[in-house]
Amino acid sequence: MRIVVCESAGEAAFERLAREHEVRIAPDFHLDRPKLLRALETADALIVRNRTLVDRGLLARAPRLAAVGRLGVGLENLDLSALRERGIALVVPRGGNATSVAEYVMAALLHFARPLAAAHAHTRAGGWARELFVGHELAGARIALLGLGETGLRVARRARSLRMDVLAWAPTVLRTSYRAEETGVRLLPLADALAAADYVSLHLPLTPVTHHLVGRRELGLLPPGAVLVNAARGGLVDEAALAEALRSGRLGGAALDVREVEPPPPGDPLAELPNVLLTPHLAGHTEEALERIAAFVAEEVVRAVARARGAEPAAGQTALARPVAPSDPDASPESARRKRPRTSSTL
Repeated sequence: MRIVVCESAGEAAFERLAREHEVRIAPDFHLDRPKLLRALETADALIVRNRTLVDRGLLARAPRLAAVGRLGVGLENLDLSALRERGIALVVPRGGNATSVAEYVMAALLHFARPLAAAHAHTRAGGWARELFVGHELAGARIALLGLGETGLRVARRARSLRMDVLAWAPTVLRTSYRAEETGVRLLPLADALAAADYVSLHLPLTPVTHHLVGRRELGLLPPGAVLVNAARGGLVDEAALAEALRSGRLGGAALDVREVEPPPPGDPLAELPNVLLTPHLAGHTEEALERIAAFVAEEVVRAVARARGAEPAAGQTALARPVAPSDPDASPESARRKRPRTSSTL
């Protein structure tokens, strides 16, 4: 079996895969499309992250392709209609990085509640004016979650453990009502959830319906000083309206891990604002999530190709692979493996 891997992550999984199959790993393939197209002429499977455009033109050059694996959950770079027409299986690790993203959201909340970074810089410079860095408790604060899928639920559990009041709006209320009740989340209409929130965190896919879901009107519903966290998709937020709300001081802050254009062009107005935390789409980028996702995608891509070649009976039509993550790694046997404490950054 010949497998092409672009923008790889979780290399250990692909090294194991290479023991039994012909695997070509080229992290720069998304930058050299002609090179990628040549490699796909004899490929059985393709594994990508979010920078490789899998469109009709690419598929036309890959006559043997039977499966595409996505190292992540966003599907914006994949032509789903073209994949369906060709009968190409799509492997997506649903929930594979949900815990990592949930932990990022909690870190962002704490960043704005307790100004540790600013206090650290002040103290290192010889200061000792603690009155400059009075923070807020998360306990008792209200967080509104827009979307209550795997990641939203994990944020809800963590927020509840800190005694936050958790509100949520979800476009599929019937499907999420049981989840909300089970987790202690109050489902509200969008306007009501925003109007009551001290913090807002987005957990929705980007679709024509959700594009600019949070615009000037929605930002105007938030209480003064509220904080917005977006670790989902950049297009969910109208960035011009957000910059205006932050610049005016009406919003307390925003943490943005995703942007409408990635990377943002020079002169980004949000980068100039002191009450904005910007990170380069790294919320789900942890060692554990990368390893978990790569292992799942590698295994399921091989199975999908085998089914397409008649080596394994298919249970109905292949569309999306099963979810990868346990209900929550915090409560899974996997979490029993204690790891040595370590630091991932320096100040």
